[in-house]
Amino acid sequence: MGVFYDYYRAADRQAAAEKPDSPRAVEEPMAGVPSFDAVDAKGIDPNVILGQLIAVVKEIPYSLDLIQTITVYPPPEAAPATIEEWEALPDDSPYKEGPGIEELSVDVRDTLAGIPDSRLGELTERWEQIEEFADFPPARGFLLQVLTELRDIAQRAQKEDQMIYCWIGV
Repeated sequence: MGVFYDYYRAADRQAAAEKPDSPRAVEEPMAGVPSFDAVDAKGIDPNVILGQLIAVVKEIPYSLDLIQTITVYPPPEAAPATIEEWEALPDDSPYKEGPGIEELSVDVRDTLAGIPDSRLGELTERWEQIEEFADFPPARGFLLQVLTELRDIAQRAQKEDQMIYCWIGV
């Protein structure tokens, strides 16, 4: 079983965290669950793999602190503060098992939104070369599709003055 990442846009953190147990990128809307403009990015995490894409786009060296996120869910203010509090959590606590929701920075949104069509192919080729794809390369065309969808969702978020969020589920 792996970790899955859905990137989506929302008006604010409250809207982004509504029904946090539900995936964001679904083919068919579910009753009682909000519908989001979302991208199913499979195993593309925000900090490492998306971070390397952002480095490629900006033509700067990648570093682990390139992507700064803000935890939206589970709420950081209620997180266990001690080992004892952590150990007292039930096994199904979102602090232990997820899901999680992270808000991406305006810089990430705007960097993605600013990618012109003319660079999509070149950026995809460079992104495919990262170490994380060496042993398990993505299916042919997947990264171009994800990059295009991330760019498009970022443009719509930028236009609506919204942020991009990442839903992380197991």
